Amino acid sequence: MDRRLIGALVVIAAVLLAGCAGVSGDPAATGATDAAPDRTVEVTADGEATAEPDRATITVAVEARGNSSQAVREEIAADESELRSALADWGIPDDRIRTTRYDIRERRPRPEAEREGAEPEYVGVHQYEIELHDVDAVGEVIDVAVDAGADRVQRVQFGLSEEREAELRTTAFENAVENADGRARMLANNTGLEIVDVYTISTMDDHVSPYRAEPMAVTEDAAGNGGATTSIETGDVSVDVQVHVVFEAETTD
Repeated sequence: MDRRLIGALVVIAAVLLAGCAGVSGDPAATGATDAAPDRTVEVTADGEATAEPDRATITVAVEARGNSSQAVREEIAADESELRSALADWGIPDDRIRTTRYDIRERRPRPEAEREGAEPEYVGVHQYEIELHDVDAVGEVIDVAVDAGADRVQRVQFGLSEEREAELRTTAFENAVENADGRARMLANNTGLEIVDVYTISTMDDHVSPYRAEPMAVTEDAAGNGGATTSIETGDVSVDVQVHVVFEAETTD
């Protein structure tokens, strides 16, 4: 493997990371008049990098039922105040708690119940995302939220800080371009060609796959019983990158 060519590919990948969709190694791209290469080898390759998470997001919800929308609003507001206060006491600033859903709707009784004089019921949900910078504290924060009145833990998601994600993306790009180089050389060796340069490179796909834990409903026995701390298993976060590279080649004759 030509380490100089790999180095050039990594530099090009860094340019792609800076926001370009594609880069050309053709002198014509810089204003020269050289023609396109006579022979090329074109490949698509993937690269992956994984790491332990350093961020977590807990999605919790409080629910309320009542005979009027006003009663439901008041109950939800009281639950919000208690929840935010408990989380603040634990050490989570208010700017790391944000509303992702707020809904109050009327639930009409079934026709047979309505004929018997049943009144409509109002149901409300206030859902929050809680951002944590300490992934080891997820279980403890879930307990704090449940004890403060959260009725449901919708989701627990583990991810990366912006800095760590950028580092991992760079590693994934390096792996992708190295895989592209290896694949191109294999094709070239089997067709009487030799790879001599990079002609163009572009990104085809780039995404982060966080680790998600299963949702949990909160039972009456689990809320406020002073039992053991909730334990949440974590998993690695992965960044996947796909690149498309056109290599300039020449015959080995």
